[in-house]
Amino acid sequence: MRKNTLLLTGLLIAAPLFAQASCESLKNEISQKIIKNGVPENDFTLDIVPNDQADRAGGQVVGHCDNDTQKIVYKRNNSERGSSVPANAGTSQDSPAQ
Repeated sequence: MRKNTLLLTGLLIAAPLFAQASCESLKNEISQKIIKNGVPENDFTLDIVPNDQADRAGGQVVGHCDNDTQKIVYKRNNSERGSSVPANAGTSQDSPAQ
């Protein structure tokens, strides 16, 4: 019984660390997709923000993580080239409805 309690406590403590790691890995995956679509690495940023701050982040939401409590926001650094994200840069859940 004591082992189960210790295991459960350990999992509860470690859960936020695993969630953040999954956000970072998804952010890196999306970044690689954008780069493969011809956008130079220095021309954009991806930020992980809480859902309630996504509208104020000043970019386009291209992914979500941490049980849908965080958004990954794309911002183009060079505004002269436009701010559109390559169509296949985010996840299928973030694609606009057609």
